[in-house]
Amino acid sequence: MDKEGPSFYHFIPIRMTQETRTALKDSGMGDAWGGLAAMLVALPQALAFGVAIFSPLGAERAAQGALAGLIGASALGIVASLPGGAPRLVSAPCAPAAAIMGALAAALAASQPPESAVFLLTVTALLAAALQVLYGVIGGGRLIKYIPYPVVTGYMSGVAVLIFLSQAPKLLSLPKGLGLWQGLASPAGWSVPGLLVGAAAILSMTVLPLAIKAVPGPVLGLGGGFAAYWTASLFWPELKELRGNALVVGALPSIAGEGGGAWAAIVGRWAAVASVDAAQLKALLMPAATLSILLSVDTLKTCVVVDALTRSRHDSNRTLLGQGMGNLASALLGGAPGAGTMGPTLVNVNAGAKTRLSGVLAGAFALLAFLAAKPLVAWIPVPALAGILLVVAWRMFDHKSLKLLRKRSTIFDFTVSATVIAVAVSVDLIAAAGAGLALATLLFMRDLMHGTVIRRKLTGNHISSRQRRLPEERESLQRLSHQIVVCDLQGSLFFGTTDQLFAELEKDLKKRRFVILDMKHVQSVDFTAVHMLKQIEDRLHEQDGRLILCSLPHNLPTGTDLEGYFNEVGLVKPQRYVSIFDELDSGLEWAENRLLEEAGKLQPHSPVPLDLAEIGIMHELDEDACQTMRSILREVSFETGQPIFSRGDAGDQVYFIRRGQVRILLPLEGRKMHHLATFGRSDFFGEVAFLDRGQRSANAVAISPTMVYAMSRAQFDELSRSRPELGAMLFARLARALAVRLRMADEELRALQET
Repeated sequence: MDKEGPSFYHFIPIRMTQETRTALKDSGMGDAWGGLAAMLVALPQALAFGVAIFSPLGAERAAQGALAGLIGASALGIVASLPGGAPRLVSAPCAPAAAIMGALAAALAASQPPESAVFLLTVTALLAAALQVLYGVIGGGRLIKYIPYPVVTGYMSGVAVLIFLSQAPKLLSLPKGLGLWQGLASPAGWSVPGLLVGAAAILSMTVLPLAIKAVPGPVLGLGGGFAAYWTASLFWPELKELRGNALVVGALPSIAGEGGGAWAAIVGRWAAVASVDAAQLKALLMPAATLSILLSVDTLKTCVVVDALTRSRHDSNRTLLGQGMGNLASALLGGAPGAGTMGPTLVNVNAGAKTRLSGVLAGAFALLAFLAAKPLVAWIPVPALAGILLVVAWRMFDHKSLKLLRKRSTIFDFTVSATVIAVAVSVDLIAAAGAGLALATLLFMRDLMHGTVIRRKLTGNHISSRQRRLPEERESLQRLSHQIVVCDLQGSLFFGTTDQLFAELEKDLKKRRFVILDMKHVQSVDFTAVHMLKQIEDRLHEQDGRLILCSLPHNLPTGTDLEGYFNEVGLVKPQRYVSIFDELDSGLEWAENRLLEEAGKLQPHSPVPLDLAEIGIMHELDEDACQTMRSILREVSFETGQPIFSRGDAGDQVYFIRRGQVRILLPLEGRKMHHLATFGRSDFFGEVAFLDRGQRSANAVAISPTMVYAMSRAQFDELSRSRPELGAMLFARLARALAVRLRMADEELRALQET
């Protein structure tokens, strides 16, 4: 990920006023101007990256590397933009590609002749491009973005260090075979003109943009290097000779080849494909996979920045498809691989580009610049290119990651980044990729260990079902409900979290009989988690208890039906002691009923209607009072599923249940219903509208054949005038029952808040 941000490219396309930018967009010239400005930024770096890739094969390969960089800038710019996944993205050879391919070139140079090494580099680029196309086709764009930031920044900083180590000898123009550290200790081996040229390029790239804002920094760096080179030639006349001059790129090889024609050159380049054996392909697969992932990450991070600037949203998969196609074209033509680069893309955006045409034009302009300035390319000073890459490496290194050392909470993140850098430098980038993958797993496991799969845990003393209990049942549950524990689970239940869940439940397994697991927020379950659930079930069965699973998702993010999966693995079978309910309330009500039933306190659902005096709120009324009440009550019957009233209805009646059950539901968006309460025999409902004479606040539905006494507020007021003592007593009993309900609701809310 090139770190060259807006602070680096301080020139007209970046500093353009809003009026000028709007005028360019309206005239349709924004894409053309953006493509031209992006090319000016991308082309010098593409040359430098190409030279960096091929230089390990010998100084005479610098010209071939420059040509590969130019071809890559043209092919990537034109082809990668065509799918349009990120309209303003500009693709070109980049630093990660230079580091990985340069390291591979150095390894191949030790065992292969130069021509074979060049061909194997091309095969590697082709494999990486094919993998990028595959990522786009299978939807891998979303997955790549989930690589932890410490791993990515460590990898990119490692790339920066490798670029620095590889380019510093070229800045000093050290003789072949003399390493950087030996060279630094031997100033006599330095090339004074080369050092002057490189220093001029660095200063021109970093200092001149502060004053000359109309020209990109890389162009200024290259121009400064040119000027310093020809100035130095006045004192060292040998610099005016092209042949045998190690300080310049040298004459570019003909793109047409000796056989004549570009097509003949392409065919000739791939004539050796039959000689590649399975062992070589296997050896190249890991570098290719590393290259494909790193180029993809680099591209998508650039896209995220562009999205933030333009308030747009890119298509990750189409973007990767385009990158793969662009790298395929570049590899087939002998160009360097690349990615969507930050610097040229930001220039393109700020110059007024709106569509993918800007990226295509950037590639086209690169091709035209190459054709027009081909003779000049041969005289580009290698130390100047090295200086440009050293500045890129410095800006690419994530200096902010050093701040992670200041806090204990981020020391581990710093360790991750530092480890990836160390492995990249001491071993290679392929090993760093493996270390990054392992550390990404450790980061994930660390987060899991610090978090919990239990969102909330409550005992039966602090949560109850929505089945409204009669006073005798409530008193019994207050003594017995501690035997129930409810756990609301979240996240993934797999081998990394099952031990944590079992440890958090172990104490409860010793003193609870019913463990209820609400799995509404569970994302995935593996076989290790199923085995743990079986252990919990066995422990509960030993004390005549039961495991209760509620709200099992029918479609996990993985597409799995959780209940079907539990059936397949044998967790839910007739001989096992596991119960499944559609919602938490049903499971909680079932457990409460078992406790009440064992204690002999569960009121049976008798089909025989209660007489008025048997209804809870009417207890202990004498016959005269009952007779008076019957005169104002109306008997009503409802079938199963029949609505009694709906939210928004007008009504002032309160209902006393003689037989059956009534469920109170709150309508939600999308025709969904929230279960508020269930009332049974001897209970009452509808008291809110009875008291305030407002509209109904919820729906009431009979869930079994139901008979009720209905009493309107008008009839009650008339009763209160004729029998004030009876009206006052009835009103007091209603108020007390409501107070009990509110107290229970308050306790549950407080318990939920505390957890």
